[in-house]
Parts: sequence; structure tokens; C-alpha cells
Amino acid sequence: MPPRRNRLGFFLILSAILLCGGKACTNMPDSQTNSKLPVQSTSSMKYLIVGLGNPGAEYEDTRHNIGFMVLDELAQKKDTPFETVRLGQKCLIKHKGRQIHLLKPNTFMNLSGKAVNYWLKELKIERSNLLVIVDDLALEAGKLRMRAKGSAGGHNGLGHIEQVLPGSNYPRLRFGIGSNFSKGKQVEYVLGKFEAEEIPAIEEGIQKAQDMVLSFSTIGISQTMTQFND
Repeated sequence: MPPRRNRLGFFLILSAILLCGGKACTNMPDSQTNSKLPVQSTSSMKYLIVGLGNPGAEYEDTRHNIGFMVLDELAQKKDTPFETVRLGQKCLIKHKGRQIHLLKPNTFMNLSGKAVNYWLKELKIERSNLLVIVDDLALEAGKLRMRAKGSAGGHNGLGHIEQVLPGSNYPRLRFGIGSNFSKGKQVEYVLGKFEAEEIPAIEEGIQKAQDMVLSFSTIGISQTMTQFND
């Protein structure tokens, strides 16, 4: 006669078989049926974050280069240097399982679309996983607003991206630089450096923009807009 514990196990197994009509049950837990959960595709885990600006020392830290400034700070925080690549400078950072490619085009602002289009295709990244960081005259200095799509609003960099992709249905993060300039002085204003009194708001905005980039890459654009938009 088998031990009592073995007899109990035998009767439990026999009962399960009888309940399943004499066949092995198929509605077993995943751990017992070796079923697999859907795996997120590799392409959906990759992101391209583009900071718009102009290359060259004469444009460093100017209002028009706020996109470069955000990416420089984020790369430094992740201790990841930029490398010169085709049509720009690029680096790869990783965050919560995501591969986040940071790109600073060297095509000058008015031809930004060339770099964006090339690296989207080269990296095989979905357009919904593209985020363009751009200066915005319509927002106060340091204010931030993310959008899933929108018009170029007269910005030459966004205009060229729309022309090349084509279309305006790609996410962008607008970084406010204010509009404290007199009539006819817009070019000098955007290519000028921030005033001393603007620096605290700009530095705060740069930190917040980094958080928004990482949030966009993990929880998505809808929740990021709800949580962060000014």
C-alpha cells in the first residue's frame, strides 16, 4: 500500500483527468503550459530625440540652440559623449530598457529634415517614437509644451522636417524662449544669448525638458503631456 501522502496525490491527479474528460487540461496557468506573453517589438523600444540648433562655436548657448543645450545636459547626466556621425552628432543612452538616440544635426537649422529623415530610416525607428526639441517664441522663457503633432509655426527647422518626412504628424517639445524683441529684430534675438535674468528659468526648463524626454520614452506622450505641459 503506498504511503498516505502518495495516495492523496494520486487521487488529486486522477480527479483532474476525469474533470477534463480523460484528457490533459489545456487551461492550466502559464507557468505550467509554457505559454509566452507577447513580446514588445524591438522597434517600439527605440527612440530618436532630435535637438534643433546650428553647429559652430558662434551659435553655442544661443536661444535658437536650446535643443542642443537640452541634449548636451542629458548626455552629460548619462555620462555618454556625443560622436560625430553622418549629418550630425549622436549618442545612445539607455533608460528603463529603452534605447534612446540623441541627435544634434549639423546641417544648420534650415536643413534639419535631412538628418531627421536619414536617422529615422537608418535606425528603423517609428515616427511616433521621434521627438523634436525646438525653440518657441510664442512661449515664455523656460516654459515647455509637448505636442503629438502641429504646424511649423514659422519655424524654419520644423518647416524643413515637415517638407522632408513629409507631414507634421510627429511629436515635438516646444521650449519657450520668449519674444522680448523690437520689430525687425527677430533674427538677432533668436541668434542671441539669454539675458542674465532669463537664466534661472532656462536652467529650470532644461532640467524639466530632460525629464520629459525620459518620460516620453517610457510612459508615452499622452501621460507626459498631462504630467508636464505648462
